[in-house]
Parts: sequence; C-alpha cells; structure tokens
Amino acid sequence: MDKKTNHIFGPVPSRRLGYSLGLDIIPMKSCTQNCVYCQLGLDAPTTETLSDFVDIDEVVAELKNKLKSCDRIDYITLSGSGEPTLHSKLGELIEKIKSICDIPVAVITNGSLLWNKKVAAALSKADVILPSLDAGDEETFKDINRPNSNISFDKFVQGMIDFSASYNGKIWLEIFLIKNRNTSDEQIEKMISIIDKINPDKIQLNTAVRPTVEEGVEMVSSSELERIAKKIARGAEVIADFSKKNLTSSNADIETNILEMVKRHPCSADDIVATLGIEKAEVESITERLCANGKLVGKKRSNATFFSIPVDNLK
Repeated sequence: MDKKTNHIFGPVPSRRLGYSLGLDIIPMKSCTQNCVYCQLGLDAPTTETLSDFVDIDEVVAELKNKLKSCDRIDYITLSGSGEPTLHSKLGELIEKIKSICDIPVAVITNGSLLWNKKVAAALSKADVILPSLDAGDEETFKDINRPNSNISFDKFVQGMIDFSASYNGKIWLEIFLIKNRNTSDEQIEKMISIIDKINPDKIQLNTAVRPTVEEGVEMVSSSELERIAKKIARGAEVIADFSKKNLTSSNADIETNILEMVKRHPCSADDIVATLGIEKAEVESITERLCANGKLVGKKRSNATFFSIPVDNLK
C-alpha cells in the first residue's frame, strides 16, 4: 500500500464544481487509460485491477482536520493523480465522508470501470459522477483514450449505460474534443447516439486549452465547440477555459495557477502537484522563484512547507 500523506488539496475554484476540495487516493498515473490529452505524462502502464492504494481512515482523518479550516466547500471531489475508481475501498470511503459532513461528494472518473459491479456499487453512493466520453467507436476510443487491453469500447459504453439506468445521483458527462480526431460529423453523431442511451444530467465540452504533454493534440476553437454543442443539443455546454490560451509560456501558466490556488488557501508542493499534474521538481523551482520575488511566502508545518500570498499583496 502506498504510504504517502497529504491526500487532500484545495479547495480550488473549479468551473464545474465551484469550490472543490480534492481527495487524491491513487498513486501518480495509476489509471485504466493512457489518454493522449493527459497532463500527467505519457505511456504509463494501464491497469483494471482494484487495489487498496492508500489507507482510507488516514484520508478521513486528514479530511476532518481540513474541514475545520475551510470557509467554503461546494463539493468534496475524488480525483487527482490517477483513476479514483481503482481504489478497492472507494465505496467505504464515500460512506465515511458522508458520516462526518453534509458536503456533496463528486467523483471525476473516466468511466471505464462502470461495468465492474463493485465499482458501480461504490459510485452509487456519490452525489455526482463526472465520467468522460471522447469517442463514438472502438477505433477512436483506442486512438484517444488508449485503454487497458481488457477494456473494449462496447464494454465501456454498456457499463455507463447500465450504471446510468440505476443511479440516483447526477451524471455530468464530459466530452474532450481534439481537432481532426473526434470532431467530424460522423463521430459527433455516433456520440449523440450513445449520449441518448446514457441520458446524462449535463453534457460538458472541453478541449486542450493548455499545452499537452503529447504533441499533435490540437485545441478546438471556441466557435467550433459552440457549433458542436448546438449539434449535440440536450443542453450541452462549453466548459473549456479559453482565458488561459494566450499565455506566453507554460511556466507563466503554471505560475498563474499556483498563485490562484494559494490565494484561496495555503498549499504545499504536494498539493500543487496533485492539482496541476506537473513534476514536483518543477513546482519547487517555480515556488522558490516566486518566494524570491516576494509573490509567495513559505511557512513550514510538520514535514511540509505551505505557500501563501504575502499579506501585503492581498490588500
């Protein structure tokens, strides 16, 4: 079992979930898929095997302490460094969270394990699940999502359809669009057919606004996203944040995100890594520079340094 600590990050402002307090219960890049748009790196081994990655009682203890210092949390969100449905005690963790607070629980998942009865039972305890559908057929599914060899497109889709038929919570379906890979009218029509069977409460369109690790993942323009949203209809909305697309460098992007994160609540380097999906060495280099420039201050607590905005800068 992974003995890491600091499983909690945020709360951070989210376009989808308001102020979201994240719980990271999976080791870095432990996933059922190897999506081309993933921010966590390339070509990691995939798995469909559930495991007790982190001690859920340890997570709940951290959560109890965190809740004492947070003014606003709209959702407690299971997401982070890997696919959260791979945790074998996910359902038990959700139950424990609900036993200590009334904040709704959301799970951000790629949806690829919903055919697994244990996973479906665990997710049934959450208030909102946010799965993904990025393809209309097997070929495109393999091209974009690069799933574990034991997860076929039909298995993935049928799992989501079956789950949605019995789930009492909300399903907010994200579709990540990549120019010239899943944006043709044929692909959109195929996805619409699947969407009709899933019948999600929301359909949210996203694209690669920020630079991706893998080359060739082209952003879809805002006007094209709006056109596709109208074609899908059913209340589909564009959630891609184009306000960040014109930053001059990825470092500027990262600096801005770090400053926005710590403005709300002090964050450790591990918190920033879990939220932004970048290497810890890069986070440490940037936070060191921001501290030297007077934009951040670091205060050590226990075994970690927590960064915040200097009081004078907040005035």
